[in-house]
Amino acid sequence: MKQWDIVKVRINEHDRDEHPAVVISRDELCADEFTERVNVLYGSKLRPAVPARPTEVVLNGADGLEFSTRFNCAFFYTVSKIKISRTLGEVAFERRRQISRKIAEVFRLKL
Repeated sequence: MKQWDIVKVRINEHDRDEHPAVVISRDELCADEFTERVNVLYGSKLRPAVPARPTEVVLNGADGLEFSTRFNCAFFYTVSKIKISRTLGEVAFERRRQISRKIAEVFRLKL
């Protein structure tokens, strides 16, 4: 697992299904065997009639996802590495830039 991988994980214990998540922790933390948790952006399926919110970035098949999926850049979740079941794909380069910009915008980070 590495930064920008799209993985499947169940963040909330009460969720019935796993959801895609984008790994945002740096590669060194992902590879460190003593680091038990990583930071992710959690995704949910984008319904056709519902537009993405201003804090979200939408990823799709170009990133390895089966459906258009929105990722909320306003919240970082930490998940245990052992709860990640599989890797679905990798965020495309241009979408990485969109996510980075959106995080900076949402948190009002000066770049």
